[in-house]
Amino acid sequence: VQLQASGGGLVQAGGSLRLSCAASGFTFNTYSMGWFRQAPGKEREFVAAISRSGGRTYYADSVKGRFTFSRDNAKNTVYLQMNSLNPDDTAVYYCAADHIQLATAYQAMSVEYHYWGQGTLVTVSS
Repeated sequence: VQLQASGGGLVQAGGSLRLSCAASGFTFNTYSMGWFRQAPGKEREFVAAISRSGGRTYYADSVKGRFTFSRDNAKNTVYLQMNSLNPDDTAVYYCAADHIQLATAYQAMSVEYHYWGQGTLVTVSS
């Protein structure tokens, strides 16, 4: 199993980035996916999640309206479009996968995701 995150980098406040996470080694369309982030000196936090089909998405309040989570099951890839970035978004972003069929926001935020990627660094300068 492999989750390969990419797309991180340095961007100015107000800018945009699109993260990708390419999955392999499991049946992708039977897994819900999540994005988490960990800023320096802080605990890892939930960012967004998407159901197996992509029909349901869930977002942390801090990114709602700015980030969009999508998936392409034909390409075994998920995407996190991040707009209106601010310095508080600076963190290492991790994608994760779990076999659960997400049905609620509480599940999306609290499930113990089974597989994790290696992370990609996003730095937002002021």
